[in-house]
Amino acid sequence: MNGAAKGAIIGGVFLAMVGGAGYGVYALVGDGGGDADDVSALSEGSGPIKEKEAQAAAKAFLTAWAAGDERGAADLTNNAAAAQSAVGEFRTKAFVSKAVITPGKANGTTVPFKVEAEITYEGTTKPLAYDSQLTVVRGLTSGKPLVDWQPAVIHPQLQKDEKLRAGAPASPPVKAVDRNGEELTAEKYPSLRQVLDELRQGYGNKAGGRAGAEVWIEPAAKDAPRRTLLTLVEGEPSTLKTYLDAKVQAAAEQAVAKFPEASVVAVKPSNGHILAIANNRKDGFNAAMRGNRAPGSTMKIVTAAMLMDRGLVAADKPAECPKTVTWEREFHNLKNFDLPPGTNFATSFARSCNTAFIKQIKPVGDDSALPKEATEVFGIGLDWKTGIKSTDGKVPPATGAAAAAAYIGQGQITMNPLNVASITATARTGVFRQPLLVSPELDGRTVATAERRMKSSVQQQLVGMMKLTATSGTAREAMAPVRGSDKGAKTGSAEVGGADASPDSWFTGFSGDVAAAAMVEGGGHGGEAAGPIVATVLNAG
Repeated sequence: MNGAAKGAIIGGVFLAMVGGAGYGVYALVGDGGGDADDVSALSEGSGPIKEKEAQAAAKAFLTAWAAGDERGAADLTNNAAAAQSAVGEFRTKAFVSKAVITPGKANGTTVPFKVEAEITYEGTTKPLAYDSQLTVVRGLTSGKPLVDWQPAVIHPQLQKDEKLRAGAPASPPVKAVDRNGEELTAEKYPSLRQVLDELRQGYGNKAGGRAGAEVWIEPAAKDAPRRTLLTLVEGEPSTLKTYLDAKVQAAAEQAVAKFPEASVVAVKPSNGHILAIANNRKDGFNAAMRGNRAPGSTMKIVTAAMLMDRGLVAADKPAECPKTVTWEREFHNLKNFDLPPGTNFATSFARSCNTAFIKQIKPVGDDSALPKEATEVFGIGLDWKTGIKSTDGKVPPATGAAAAAAYIGQGQITMNPLNVASITATARTGVFRQPLLVSPELDGRTVATAERRMKSSVQQQLVGMMKLTATSGTAREAMAPVRGSDKGAKTGSAEVGGADASPDSWFTGFSGDVAAAAMVEGGGHGGEAAGPIVATVLNAG
């Protein structure tokens, strides 16, 4: 809004007539009168912000915003440059033609408010209403009460460096359907919102269709998808078939909803098709596909394959499992347990004995052995192209204590549930099949292939050990509800950042032609949080 805008206080409501490119009405509804107390509350002070100061500062800021006075509003914040741009772009870039802002009562230093806006773009007008809030802080140099500027003041879904925008989107809409033709929507499957946005961004122009007009959140990162808030003009969507399974997806959504910071992925071992992707995270990050966390003892699937591949261990041969072992530093088993002499390797695997694995480092005698097995057999680090952005795991060479940590899925190794589900799928069939969300034929992308198949004898032993883990090992309780006898699993817990008391919970398993893996940040040991998630997903498959 330009300097020609005129305002008046009428019956406690502030109205601003908007000049320039368009016409609209902005209003601040509430106590529009001013008094000496309001003025004094905005003066310099010291110490914690009082509730009276917060109310007065919020009222002054919202009045300026409602009037379209971006400079005046900005000067009432602790980040004038960012605030001025955002308040100005509320009209010029989000095409807000009318807004009524209703402040609530301060609760300490926080003041809630409601925005009832109208968006007008190329002759179409639609309402956009939402609740937001702001916090008032003491100015570091001025001592005055100022609005602590955050993008979320303009809209609660805005994060750092994100913008509110409206107009014609770059990509036409798509109607994503599952493997059976059932439509997949963010309303029905909330944790697919980012996935569906990425599919639209990647395939909207390839699949056909016509763009309409929308209000969206413009992400800070150039490669991140836009998040649609409101459809102004319906476009003509094209149909995009995915490999997801609506039934499995629904189960995954329900399962992760029970645990904060949880993620899960399910795939079909026979072809690598991704059946479900679900996240329950405050930050909205697709950790299921893009996370990078130490996978804990789920990595022992790869380590065991490498050791059996080299003939150093066998499922039915003894594998010593002492309480502790030293490799530059001391490593121990959970609660320092040990197993009797003569215990075979399958039991050490099923009980998740760390020391049985670390004791094999010297016989292996090759720092690159584990990375080679991970890449050459399990396809880790081969630049997967699933159809949306994903990371494909990292198993770098390591020596000394770092190598010992790597053998049990700690140290520099990073994975996400997609990677671990794929590892289980490879163990299940002996062949790495790169996970796929949509057909490569849509865009001609190259699918990663591993250098070699797993040896048949290794694959048979590995499946047998995972079945033992599911029936009488650390995964027994979590896998008990999974129907049928053709099932296997591996638990994991990863101590991240010294989080001894609350390690990340990891769990992976298979049942028939479904493999799944889950991770719950700070969820505890593998079977406690991630285990029930995987069990629920396997039963749905």
